Amino acid sequence: MKSCATPEISAIADRPFDLVVLVLPGFSHLALHAYIEPFRIANTISRLPLFRWRIAGLDARPVEGANALSIAVDATIDELGCKSDDRKPDQLAILAGEPVERQLTPQLNGFLRTIARRGVSISAVGTATWLLAQTGLLAGTRCTIHWSRLAAFSEVFNQPRIRDSLFVKDGQYSTCAGELAAFDLAIDLIGSHAGGYIAQEVCRHATVEGQRSGSNRQTGPTGLAFAGVSDKLVMAMRIMEENVEFPLSMDEVAHRAGVSRRQLERLFAAHIEVPPVRHYLRIRTDHAKRLIEGTRLPIVDIAMACGFISASHFAKCFRAFNGISPQQCRAMVPAWVGPGLG
Repeated sequence: MKSCATPEISAIADRPFDLVVLVLPGFSHLALHAYIEPFRIANTISRLPLFRWRIAGLDARPVEGANALSIAVDATIDELGCKSDDRKPDQLAILAGEPVERQLTPQLNGFLRTIARRGVSISAVGTATWLLAQTGLLAGTRCTIHWSRLAAFSEVFNQPRIRDSLFVKDGQYSTCAGELAAFDLAIDLIGSHAGGYIAQEVCRHATVEGQRSGSNRQTGPTGLAFAGVSDKLVMAMRIMEENVEFPLSMDEVAHRAGVSRRQLERLFAAHIEVPPVRHYLRIRTDHAKRLIEGTRLPIVDIAMACGFISASHFAKCFRAFNGISPQQCRAMVPAWVGPGLG
């Protein structure tokens, strides 16, 4: 393999970028390897030690991932927390598991705050954003989290700066949706540290077509499959998804999408086979279901957060789409989602 090294890259390699990846029980192996492998590839194609990494754990025992496979650790958080500033890593990446709400122990909280005080850059991958928010380190910071947690995160932490993005960088902190978006976060770091050419070569080696921007949405609108059929339909769906708490009238949705209400109804009839009003209602009840499953907010508050002014109407709509009542859905939520999250 041809080396991509240049004098500038060789100079960078004199001091490899030091990464510590903290894995917590139940972490995603997909996210872990999507994050680490780009750095290995960068070293391989440059034939230089541009990056080095270590796996850290809460203690010295191997950490079991969500797929029941365990990984050995190179250091513990106590060891990392005791090191002097001249040995601090350049970057700490955190991969949390589930239930993330119960993973922030006093020991971990103290470690994260110590690392932050030392000025180490911190990346939260996937649900690890929840951990950083619990420590208070993300106050006023733009951030993201896996799409399945967006609704709950916004309500629990009253975080208006949450973004539906692949990854977000804001000062000392970067947050990432997790899973394959961890690859995009790693590529961005490679580009910043080793240059755009190395980043592009890593993408090419990994058979990835180009570098994705962090601002790309994690989740397209529910009608993304119709983008080639009708951009107006996709736009209308996106408008609905962005206006859940204060629902718009169909006339307003049509106006913002640049079509008449009659045209909007024809588009939904032709491609979705449900009226736009019912599709909008489904979006709002799906949002409510994510809040019921991800938080302990009172059902009445969830109803209001999803644009329902009547608890009885909310319950009727929820049952129509889900086959159970909101209360029955809440009863099925694991106990670990409980106290302190509402």
